[in-house]
Amino acid sequence: MSANGQNRHARTTRLARKLAVAGTGAAVLALPLIGATSASAATPAAATAATAATTYPDNLDGWIRESLDIMEQHGIPGTYEGIHRNIMRESSGNPLAINNWDINAINGTPSKGLLQVIAPTFQAYHVPGTSWDPYDPVANITAACNYAADRYGSMDNVFSAY
Repeated sequence: MSANGQNRHARTTRLARKLAVAGTGAAVLALPLIGATSASAATPAAATAATAATTYPDNLDGWIRESLDIMEQHGIPGTYEGIHRNIMRESSGNPLAINNWDINAINGTPSKGLLQVIAPTFQAYHVPGTSWDPYDPVANITAACNYAADRYGSMDNVFSAY
């Protein structure tokens, strides 16, 4: 028994009941704290932040930021500046851009989307969790950055057509 007259099991059960009331996310995050000397009041706030979905604006800034978050989850390097610079050069920010005049187009595989990716490259470097549509801005950015990382180390190292 502890000094306050309660055994460890009773304290743990009471803490678990309190966490269950706070929500399952808080309980899951707080489970490692059971048995610790005290539980922090920040645990429910941390759970709320961890479970809150990030929303992105449906514009170039939002597409780049969402892609960067996905890239981080998959260990794909790149920065906002490097991605933005290449998008502006390749498509001027138009997610529906298509190149119908270069050698890829002549060979039947035109470059598409924000970062002008051809279909075989998009398919080979597609990142799980993104759309299979090469015109989808987030899927296009993420696949192109995955390709650039494999070929050049990062999209940040690309300064011309790639």
